[in-house]
Amino acid sequence: MRLKLHWQIVIAIALGVLAGLLSGETGGIAGVSFYGVYDFFGTLFLNALKMLIVPLIASSIIVGVAGIGSSENLGRLGYKTLGFYLLTTLAAILVGLVLMNTLRPGEIDGEPVRELLALDATADDVLASVSERGAGDIVNVLLRAVPPNIVAAAADGQILGIIFFCLLFGFFMTRLDDDYAQPLYRFWSGVFQVMMSITEWVMMFAPVGVFGLVARVVAKTGFDAAAPLLGFAGAILLALFVHAFVTLPLLLRFIARVAPGRVLKFVSPAMLTAFSTASSSATLPITMESVEEGIGVPNRISSFVLPLGATGNMDGTALYECGAVLFLAQAYGVDLSIFMQVLVVFTALVTSIGVAGIPSASLVAIAIILAAVGLPVEAIGVLFVFDRILDMSRTSVNVLGDSCCAVIVARLEGEPLPAVSINSR
Repeated sequence: MRLKLHWQIVIAIALGVLAGLLSGETGGIAGVSFYGVYDFFGTLFLNALKMLIVPLIASSIIVGVAGIGSSENLGRLGYKTLGFYLLTTLAAILVGLVLMNTLRPGEIDGEPVRELLALDATADDVLASVSERGAGDIVNVLLRAVPPNIVAAAADGQILGIIFFCLLFGFFMTRLDDDYAQPLYRFWSGVFQVMMSITEWVMMFAPVGVFGLVARVVAKTGFDAAAPLLGFAGAILLALFVHAFVTLPLLLRFIARVAPGRVLKFVSPAMLTAFSTASSSATLPITMESVEEGIGVPNRISSFVLPLGATGNMDGTALYECGAVLFLAQAYGVDLSIFMQVLVVFTALVTSIGVAGIPSASLVAIAIILAAVGLPVEAIGVLFVFDRILDMSRTSVNVLGDSCCAVIVARLEGEPLPAVSINSR
């Protein structure tokens, strides 16, 4: 019986730590450096992830926008759903932003942890790259969002331009006659399905890549990297907790006028399933059962809100993306300006919509944000150590956000929902 991917990754992390400690940075055999082997496999895996960025984000955004725009359900119900999803995702990102700026896990005693994490680029190089992104000039960012050559923008990694073009492309697809729109929609849907399959295939090699990345860091720094990574994981888990048990319950209480504790009780089976699978898409049937049979949300609402949320509403993922980018910036000693942090928030908001509901897919989105703000994409490798537990946790928050949206939309549509009513016993 083949082990599940997450257990393979856990074993790979353990073996990577052991191999790195035993070999060190200078160990080798027959003239071959073990550190060079670790670096090869880690870099190869990162290159494979970066290879997916442009086609995955382009196809997912085009299909998502076109699918929403052409849906027969898009109307009052659709606007309420999309509005709530944008609100909660933005709230989650801001929670992560505030906590990461307050706790600053990328620093120890006020000093960046770049050397402890074996990040190769110097602070000056990274700062120069970030500065080239026009951190103090909103006009430059707006100009980059409308590239004169979309092919060149894709080649140069100008992600904002690609996102803007794909949003326009998907929107205006819905304005075409069916004779033209349907072939385009089928084409881009096919591209998206292919990219999801390739992503899953690449993730099959994640244990090998993770082994190389972890072994490389440990061989160079020993256990020095443990403290900052534990601090990062703790800050993310705290932010997820605040969003799940403070932000969302407040929305349930004051907008839906329901008892948050009862909603959490009914949704807990779906959250536990999401935690174990790290996949909102795989958890969808259980989420629908919990919301419909437990809480009493009508199928006409849940069948629209929940499938859309499983692929387009990623509160926990967006929070993690924002937190990871700020952590890496702090680790490099780069103090992102308010404007650049707004850029991170916007990019996290947009990319979280296009992230597939499969394990570790958010790592692709983090690579997109790093490229957008000028941080080295290679730095993503240090996140793999605790990514699995954080992936499981943020997926649970994603599912809770979808369920809360279904409850709020149902209440706004006039549904009584006695099972979670504040006055119910």
